[in-house]
Amino acid sequence: MTWEVASFLIVGAVILAGFAWYERSRPPAQVVALVAALAALAIAGRIAFAAFPNVKPTTDIVVFAGYALGGAPGFAVGALTALVSNFWFGQGPWTPWQMVGWGLCGVLGALFALGTRNAGRLALAAICAFAGIFYGALLNFSLMATYGGDLSWKHFLALEARAIPFDVAHVLGNVVLALVAGPAMVRMLVRFRERFEWRRRGTAGPPADGALGGALRSGGVAAALLLVACLALAPAPARAESQALSVGRALHWLEAQQRPSGGFAADSGRDAGAEMTSWSMLALAAVGRNPLDVAKAGKTPVDFLRAHRDEIRDAGDVARTILSLQAAGVDPRDFVGEDLVSRLLAERRDNGSYQGWPGTSAYAVLALRAAGANSSARATVEWLRKVQAKDGGWGNDPQSPSTADITGAVLQVLSRGSEASDRALGYLRGEKRPNGGYAAGRTLAANAQATAWVSQGLLAAGKDPAGFGPGASSIAYLLDLQAADGKFLQAPSTEVSPVWVTAEVMVPLAGAFLPITAPPREPKPKPDPQSKAKSNGGVKGATAAPAVTPSTTEPQVSGSVKKFLEGNASEFGGAPGSGGAANPGATGGVPLPLPSGGSLGQGGGGGAPGEAGASPEASAVQYGQQASEPVDGDSGSSGTAGAILLGLLAGCVLFGVGLAGRRGWMRWRYGL
Repeated sequence: MTWEVASFLIVGAVILAGFAWYERSRPPAQVVALVAALAALAIAGRIAFAAFPNVKPTTDIVVFAGYALGGAPGFAVGALTALVSNFWFGQGPWTPWQMVGWGLCGVLGALFALGTRNAGRLALAAICAFAGIFYGALLNFSLMATYGGDLSWKHFLALEARAIPFDVAHVLGNVVLALVAGPAMVRMLVRFRERFEWRRRGTAGPPADGALGGALRSGGVAAALLLVACLALAPAPARAESQALSVGRALHWLEAQQRPSGGFAADSGRDAGAEMTSWSMLALAAVGRNPLDVAKAGKTPVDFLRAHRDEIRDAGDVARTILSLQAAGVDPRDFVGEDLVSRLLAERRDNGSYQGWPGTSAYAVLALRAAGANSSARATVEWLRKVQAKDGGWGNDPQSPSTADITGAVLQVLSRGSEASDRALGYLRGEKRPNGGYAAGRTLAANAQATAWVSQGLLAAGKDPAGFGPGASSIAYLLDLQAADGKFLQAPSTEVSPVWVTAEVMVPLAGAFLPITAPPREPKPKPDPQSKAKSNGGVKGATAAPAVTPSTTEPQVSGSVKKFLEGNASEFGGAPGSGGAANPGATGGVPLPLPSGGSLGQGGGGGAPGEAGASPEASAVQYGQQASEPVDGDSGSSGTAGAILLGLLAGCVLFGVGLAGRRGWMRWRYGL
């Protein structure tokens, strides 16, 4: 379950709990009528002030309702106001958040009443100001939950900063309205409540104790609702952001290791080889980068594999090559004139295994599935089930002790929830080290590659490596092994085959496991007809020379990996919005609610060549404009200040007229 879904479930739980609380309080008919009247007043106030951004009497009315009538009626007034008024303003995913926000403002008023029952103007103004701040923060957080993005304090504070003008307008409006009409409205509501309160004569216990007990019960429920809301509001540790930054840095480092031949080597002191190139291709595809789009001196990793097909010798080499070609969208059945799938099937033994090794057999199954030959893998899967050890794991061969890394590889083959899968998960729980890592043997220390293989298996089994088993998070263990330049170490202070290690760690950190589907290719710019004519020298029939892709020393990050860069391209050496590296707000595919006429770039695509994409800061501006109330049209700082002043002035006038009318009515009707 994602944190976005969890936050919406918490919001739904708060709404249901609030209305259940109101119903179980069995409010008399007078309270029901007053709740409806106050909700109608709050709705009318919101509509009347629609022209003034965030200057609304709604929050004050809800707070006063909770202060005078109790937490349950106050919550009902706030929730109903948000729900009904949005039939004018428009329903959407923001509605439940507004219902909770204003409902909890009513609860806040009830909690304030526990401390003082005769609050003055300044005290009412202070609690209304705090309610405005709380409501704005909750609505700003709702934008992250609704439209995606990383769950982090950094992102939340960016939204808060961009929403300051609108939150200030909301708070100042609340303060002014509370100073003008707060005490009078509270006295009116309290007088109404006291008229229908009654107690049988001769009942035991002083009224004050009963009132105090009811207040404490009401305050206890109110505190519980506020606690649940705070759990939804407080951002969790920024694990998603850490993974995104880590994968982005690793991608930059890995692309920089590509040789002019298009291949990759285990480290700087070795020659490029087919094995390391295949592992690197899987890592690139896992983070959304098609290997065919990663070129050095015009050579891609696929070109390197074609030129070094003689290095593909045994069944393990063939299976790994099939997986990497499928991850690039290249047909392994026609690879330099050879059908690698048929070659792999020819390597299978009579018992269904490949080389008699569970690890090689598991990768062969994954390769056959990637190539669409599922039926040809059944015999191998059955062999793997037969040789599963009593402890639930697999070793280098059926006679060897089980190891975590081989078990993680085989786990990617098994069906979720199967007996073999559950036994393997039980074995891995026992093999996890306190630091979150896994080792290639019980007598060995934990390392990055074994932990990466296990994490891939856990992801394939539907488990989260961060929370699986006892001890620390396996994801945190991997993140701690990243060096300053972006590569991953095999173990703390131990660097071994950094390209191999980095490539394998990138796959689970990207949330992927084998086999990996080929990501889409990067769009190529259309040739300019005028440039083509110039290159032809204006001669009919002349053929333009093929364009040569210039080699670059700095890897270019494509728009396909923008989900891992979350607006932090500047930390990787790139400028936000350049080259498709910036992520437009991390919306997760959901368009942001933009002002009329606004638009938002989509990374590297959708814009004109050379046009900078929308930066995360630009997205945050749009978030800020949606912080509390929908706003149509762009507005500058001068427009915002003018709206605030006009709203405050109009609020004073409106409440002054209402107060004068009320006093005239009371004098005419009751002689007061």
